[in-house]
Amino acid sequence: MSEEIRVRASAWSKLFDCPHKFEWENLLGHYKPSGMRALLGTAIHAGTAAFDQGRIDHSDITPDDAAGAVVDAIHHPEFEVDRNQDDLTISDAERIGITLSTKYCLDVSPHYKFRSVEMKTKPMDIDCGGGVIIRLTGTMDRSRVRQSLDGLRVGISDLKSGATAVQKGAARTKGHAAQIGTYEMLFEHTTGETISDDGVIIGLKTKGTLEIATGTISNAKETMVGTETQNGLIEFAAEMFRSGLFIPNPSSILCSEKYCSRWESCLFRAR
Repeated sequence: MSEEIRVRASAWSKLFDCPHKFEWENLLGHYKPSGMRALLGTAIHAGTAAFDQGRIDHSDITPDDAAGAVVDAIHHPEFEVDRNQDDLTISDAERIGITLSTKYCLDVSPHYKFRSVEMKTKPMDIDCGGGVIIRLTGTMDRSRVRQSLDGLRVGISDLKSGATAVQKGAARTKGHAAQIGTYEMLFEHTTGETISDDGVIIGLKTKGTLEIATGTISNAKETMVGTETQNGLIEFAAEMFRSGLFIPNPSSILCSEKYCSRWESCLFRAR
């Protein structure tokens, strides 16, 4: 008898940061409230997504409309928020969110031709062996399907916000190949089309000088599926799900009481 494990597509890449944390949160269902900076990120993405979808739909959406979506998301979150977790007030979150979303709408979005925003994908099954099947479901959260301006190539753009999202004038791409690669796989599985352009990270820096910059990731899908001579991350993931051994990573930048709900009970946490 086979066992089907459902995993949100957007959570899949987190498996490769700290499998132990991934298991606790995504398989066993133990979450902790998000902080104000996480809420700020969600609000920025709400505003930018509304603007990009409006462009796709040829509506009359404006940067002011996007700013309104930012403010609405800050004041009406769809998840539990600990407003005392970060050194960020609601008014500061509004200021940062409106500034970055407006800059994005005016200076970044017009340079791209988007086909879809946070595309819903067909469930994709990964056979791990031993009767264990992983089913990836959901949407390509915070991502866009991008058509080249000449119409010949298709790629994935993923928005990343945070204090270190931009470094030395470029978007921070380190650690994002797994998510881009997963979304490339899901796009091809859902549409039957082939990804033919590099992945693009659009970074929005939310602390200090507010900046937006881009960076590219090549061959992201190869990171997941591997090559003729090297295993991809999917094969390592399959082994974890098949064996039930989700290894800890105390070197993860998210290994802290602030970010991990498994912290209190974790024998391997950073000390």
